[in-house]
Amino acid sequence: MSNLAAQQQALVAALVAGAEVPAGFDPAAVHVTIAALRRKRAGEVAGRWPFLAASYGDAWPSTFAAWAAGRPPNGSLRDGWDFARAAGDTLPPLAREELADREREFAYDGESAPVLRRRGLLSRLRRR
Repeated sequence: MSNLAAQQQALVAALVAGAEVPAGFDPAAVHVTIAALRRKRAGEVAGRWPFLAASYGDAWPSTFAAWAAGRPPNGSLRDGWDFARAAGDTLPPLAREELADREREFAYDGESAPVLRRRGLLSRLRRR
């Protein structure tokens, strides 16, 4: 791996996975970028999980950002799902309902991408 590639890899790890800011980069600028990326990620999750985000109100971006710190993104569907599951009993009722709906519609083991359950697909087709 070239030195440039190693530097890029280290920067990406700092930006999305909580790694240390690599030498040669302005730590303040990197931390500002990390905060912006987490806000963007919170917005993307809110688009896929509107009731989850709404349940936290104005605290959603900061609550999600705190959870996301050190966790690389896995896409908005999985990130929201993992966040909701991690909240456990503290998950607000509306968000709990949204999670239950997703659990009925998809199979998700927490490791690999969610898979649409056949029953969920047939149910949606019947509603049309």
